[in-house]
Amino acid sequence: MLRSKNNIEKIRHSLSHILASAVKEKFPKSKLGIGPAIENGFYYDFDVKGLSEEHLPELEKRMKEIIKSGIRFSKEEATPAKAKKIFADEPYKLELIDELKKNKKPITIYKTYIKGEKEPILTDLCSGPHIRSSSEIDENAFKLAKIAGAYWKGEEKNKMLTRIYGYAFSSKKELDDYLNLLEEAEKRDHRKLGKELNLFNIDPMVGLGLVMWQPKGAMLWRTMEDFWYKEHLKAGYELVRTPHIGSRQLWETSGHWGFYSDSMYPPIEVGLSLEDIKKGKKSKAKEEYLVKPMNCPFHVVLYNSTLRSYKDLPLRWAECGTVYRYEKSGELSGLTRVRGFTQDDAHIICTEDQVKNELIKVVKFIKFIFGTFGFKDYKVYLSMRDPKDKKKYTGSDKGWKFTEKVLEEVAKEEKLDYEKELGEAAFYGPKLDFKIKDVLGREWQCSTLQFDFNLPERFNMSFINNKGKEERPYMLHRALFGSFERFIGLLIEHFAGAFPTWLAPIQAAVIPISDKQADYAKKVSDILADEDIRFSVFNSNETLGKRIREAEMQKIPYLLIVGEKEVLSKTISVRKRSEGDLGVQSTQSFIEMIHKDINSQKEQ
Repeated sequence: MLRSKNNIEKIRHSLSHILASAVKEKFPKSKLGIGPAIENGFYYDFDVKGLSEEHLPELEKRMKEIIKSGIRFSKEEATPAKAKKIFADEPYKLELIDELKKNKKPITIYKTYIKGEKEPILTDLCSGPHIRSSSEIDENAFKLAKIAGAYWKGEEKNKMLTRIYGYAFSSKKELDDYLNLLEEAEKRDHRKLGKELNLFNIDPMVGLGLVMWQPKGAMLWRTMEDFWYKEHLKAGYELVRTPHIGSRQLWETSGHWGFYSDSMYPPIEVGLSLEDIKKGKKSKAKEEYLVKPMNCPFHVVLYNSTLRSYKDLPLRWAECGTVYRYEKSGELSGLTRVRGFTQDDAHIICTEDQVKNELIKVVKFIKFIFGTFGFKDYKVYLSMRDPKDKKKYTGSDKGWKFTEKVLEEVAKEEKLDYEKELGEAAFYGPKLDFKIKDVLGREWQCSTLQFDFNLPERFNMSFINNKGKEERPYMLHRALFGSFERFIGLLIEHFAGAFPTWLAPIQAAVIPISDKQADYAKKVSDILADEDIRFSVFNSNETLGKRIREAEMQKIPYLLIVGEKEVLSKTISVRKRSEGDLGVQSTQSFIEMIHKDINSQKEQ
């Protein structure tokens, strides 16, 4: 049997047609959408009534019966008229036929036959390719996964169809391995753990895609932010702060009003109060503001607030600024896709001869951040302009050639695992994107390092060079976390909620055996507080066993249990997560141990 990796796309595509055959047999009145191969599997969209998750085992069983019966695929080309006649009762196929005709693209039809039968079990509009026969499919190497709603062509104005997803691989072992990964990923899902560990909430009453942080989540955030500020000040950055909204004029000047409007929220009229509007008053002068999707224009305006000399450069300005971007409600997902998020932004403004050194510093900073937070599996993408379509990019040829060249030089010198992507640069400059891989191998955009030819031009940025003349500076955008929300979501999944001691919102749980030890537990807590160790006292009315279990469920690194013996000896009984009982020791000994633990984790 031919089941090579080169053949897997054909297998997945063919399985989508076999699925469609099974659905049409079970639900004859269903209408066909599309059914492509995708990463790790396939899907097919149907306009169908009555189909539910309960039908998936039956459909999967029928698919295997079809495969065992022996099938083949037959391809033929058709004119638009002939294709419309064949699919006269399939409205979605008719729409696709009209599009193919309009774009002057060939129309191909695939028919699926069971061995020995003359009539096809499915006739589908499809560009292919497909396997030659079902002997190429291991019937034990696929599984129907779930049902979801999907708008026709992904557009909300269209009808919602029923999408069936399936997983498919070349062998049963590959399928089993992937299903095990999915199981592990489900355990680590930050949305699930965020609720169990009481880290954050997203409530429709507040707004979809807007995150509220519980005390433990806020403490995690604060720990990260304190670390971020400390390291930036050490690296020679200065801190700035900017508003959440900016005037329409700002966004028109920056160009966001024109080229970024699909990701921005409508203007806010600030010439009137809510009270005025309720009373039906009208504004004498229109005054429009927009919530910011980016921090960049504010930093540029700050730069332009005074005359700059080459002696002032480089400037490194950093801000943890919350921005707001329009996202469709159906695309929101936990912390990884939100509408309001905080970028750990910085802009470096420098001369041409300072560019390379600044790039190297940022790359080293990114590598340091990833290493400190435990991320070792990531990929870097060098996004460059399309050399065949230079007109769609701002900036000069000289500027683009210099910046693309220096970015690649830095990537090589820093030994980054990078891949060049022609045509993927933003219109305003080339960039390096750092994408972290999760447990399923999915890549998530986090750190980025981006040149900008647009804002310096639009805002007429300049500095006085060593010859006393005005010169345009180079501007670098960069973010290390990318956004706090997404980075925290990835951290939760990376550690499965069991954060290293230095990051853990609660580093130690103080658990008195009974109320008699409450005063001593308070003394231990006071000592921990003086040493900046984050703690929580578990002194509820629950049994000792339940309180210990609760602390373990919260994945707290250390449990400090105090009973009558510990009170008399002025000690604590220490348990460490994943290691168990460490024995009885003095509070001071524990403090030395936990600080050593924290320092060693940061140095790894």
